[in-house]
Amino acid sequence: MSVNTFDPKALRVQMSDAAVSHVARQLSSSPHKVIRLAIKESGCSGYMYELEYADAPEPDDLQIQVRPNLDLYVCGQYLPIIHDTEVDYVTEGLNSYLRFKNPNAQSECGCGESFSI
Repeated sequence: MSVNTFDPKALRVQMSDAAVSHVARQLSSSPHKVIRLAIKESGCSGYMYELEYADAPEPDDLQIQVRPNLDLYVCGQYLPIIHDTEVDYVTEGLNSYLRFKNPNAQSECGCGESFSI
């Protein structure tokens, strides 16, 4: 038997160039100063990603420098769930959205809105 530990300093969340450009555009046209990634219990599979544009990080947020000009704040409670997640901005037909590729998710719902751990 082994025990896995999680080191918050080793947390990685990556964003594609397209996702960085999208988020930077959103922040530049918004009165908000930071972007936060949280998880909420919702959807048909249990959890749902929630990106928030905010004025300041929450007290328990961890700061991740995605790029030199872009920091992402992550709700401390959900750090182990999103470790190694990749965020991409994709366009399919007329729709564009952020897609999360999370290696910790065991399954995703058919619509792609929620996942389970």
